[in-house]
Amino acid sequence: MPVPVNTLKHALRDGRAQIGLWAALADSYVTELLATTGFDWLLIDGEHAPNDLRSTLAQLQAVAPHPTHPIVRPVRNDAALIKQLLDIGTQTLLVPMVESADDARDAVAATRYPPLGIRGVGSALARASRWNGAADYLHHAADELCVLVQVETAHALAQLQEITAVEGVDGVFFGPADLSASMGLLGQPGAPAVREAIVAGIRAVRALGKAAGVLAADRTIAREYLEAGANFVAVGSDVSLLARSASELAAAFRPAAV
Repeated sequence: MPVPVNTLKHALRDGRAQIGLWAALADSYVTELLATTGFDWLLIDGEHAPNDLRSTLAQLQAVAPHPTHPIVRPVRNDAALIKQLLDIGTQTLLVPMVESADDARDAVAATRYPPLGIRGVGSALARASRWNGAADYLHHAADELCVLVQVETAHALAQLQEITAVEGVDGVFFGPADLSASMGLLGQPGAPAVREAIVAGIRAVRALGKAAGVLAADRTIAREYLEAGANFVAVGSDVSLLARSASELAAAFRPAAV
């Protein structure tokens, strides 16, 4: 059998906008449900959600029969963690807190086998290679891997061109929450200065021929970023959707305050 095709990577190369949702409830049943709802991609979050290797694997397996593409975010830019995530079948990584071109190069190197990188060779034991069932996996795995790096601080934004230009980086994702904090606007990811910085960043990344992404739960802001050229945009999270819907339903049946 061939190495599985990375549908998101090909869509981004073609410039097609891909709309996603954050999956932060860390439950395979929930993530499987989300995979049936029509999003192009889901983000399985290992940075701010209580996921470990086993729960991430379960979610990858739950999403596999569906057309939605799973992206996995590790807790940090760490070669050992990335190796494990790749071996369980992750094909697209969203690497947080990339502050420099060197950080981006480290992330890419962690996804490549020697001599192009430092990924440990354990494919015979790995779901990624279908336990050696994927033809010539070692030589073709990188063709279907997608490395997305997060630019989340003012310092990283100043290094944006150098980060984006790193060979093997497929796209740059802007993190509005951390970026706003680094700009002295903690808790204000939708502030005009933050939005302006992200729009300028999106345009710069796309001008360099790479994909640009962002998280924007506000629909107006999400459309603003799409119009600026962002082509992978998360428009919400399972946590916020559930909390808001449950609160609204409860409120509808709560006795009116006197």
